[in-house]
Amino acid sequence: MRIIAGAFRGLTLAAVGKGDLGAHLRPTTDRVRESLFNVLMGGKYDDPIIEARVLDLFAGTGALGLEALSRGAEHVTFVDDGRKAQSLVTQNIALCKASDRTTLMRMDATRLPANPDAPYDLIFLDPPYGKALGETAMAAALTGGWLTPRALIVWEDSADIIVPEALNLLDTRRYGDTKINILEPK
Repeated sequence: MRIIAGAFRGLTLAAVGKGDLGAHLRPTTDRVRESLFNVLMGGKYDDPIIEARVLDLFAGTGALGLEALSRGAEHVTFVDDGRKAQSLVTQNIALCKASDRTTLMRMDATRLPANPDAPYDLIFLDPPYGKALGETAMAAALTGGWLTPRALIVWEDSADIIVPEALNLLDTRRYGDTKINILEPK
């Protein structure tokens, strides 16, 4: 697993290895990540990455947030409650020398409190597949004031998602058994 483009281009991230079976770590592949960022930066969306505040829910390895940081995001906040994931995110932040532009929140993404900081422009949501955890996490993010009015949400799952009433579904892309849904607030 590596960073595809930008300031950290080509940097190999910490390997998941055997991981933690209970953590359900399933990093977005390089190919899917490259396709996703090509869609985001392809002009259809109003430059969602440059100088964005990024929220990476169910961060796993942190690859999505670090790819955004590499491509010009201002700050990334990673949220994950798994010990293995937290360790990988910490290692990958260090590899990118990005501790001054990142925050790691060691908590359950489905239980976000009220946002203590400025809201976020770009949200990555990559929950364990098929458990409806994305819907719960997005409800907490919406209720807690984590999204700007112009936020772009990138929601990865294997099944169809239930789009919250407060959001519009803009696009869905399929990559094998992975579905990438792109949404925005109404």
